[in-house]
Amino acid sequence: MKQQIRFSTGTSCSGSNGMIRITDTIAIDESEIQEDFIRASGPGGQNVNKVATAVRLRFDAGRSPSLPPDVLRRLAALAGSRMTEDGLLIIHARRFRTQDQNRQDALDRLIGLIRQATLKPKPRYKTKPSLASRKRRLDSKRRRGQTKRIRQSVTHNEE
Repeated sequence: MKQQIRFSTGTSCSGSNGMIRITDTIAIDESEIQEDFIRASGPGGQNVNKVATAVRLRFDAGRSPSLPPDVLRRLAALAGSRMTEDGLLIIHARRFRTQDQNRQDALDRLIGLIRQATLKPKPRYKTKPSLASRKRRLDSKRRRGQTKRIRQSVTHNEE
C-alpha cells in the first residue's frame, strides 16, 4: 500500500513556494522528497493491521541540486547504512501512532541530518607531548622493566 503525498507547508517550510528551509543557504524542494506509507510493526491493537501509519521517506541526495558536494560527502558519512550507494537517503519513521506525526518526525530527522552535515569539522592540529609527560612515560617504563627483571628466575652456575 503505497501513496505519494506532497508535504503540507508546516513549521519547517518557508512560505508557499514548496521549499523546505534547512539553513540560510540551503533549501530543498518538496518534489525531491518521496513518502511511502507502510504498516508499522509493534503495539497498536487492531489498528496496526489496518492503517499504514509508518512513513518511509526517500530523498535522492546524490542528485539533489540543493546540496553542495562537501555537504553531500559529510551527509553520506553521517547517514551510514541509511544511504544507498546511489545517494538515496531512506528514513523510516514509526515512532508514533498517527501518520501525520510520523511524517513530521521523518521530515525533522531529515532536516536535522542535513543541518548536521552542513557543519564543517574543526581541523585537528598536531600536538607534541610535553617534556614532563615524556619524562613520566619513560620513568614508568623503567619501573616496569625493573619489576620484570626482579621476577625473572635466577640461574646458578656451579663449577
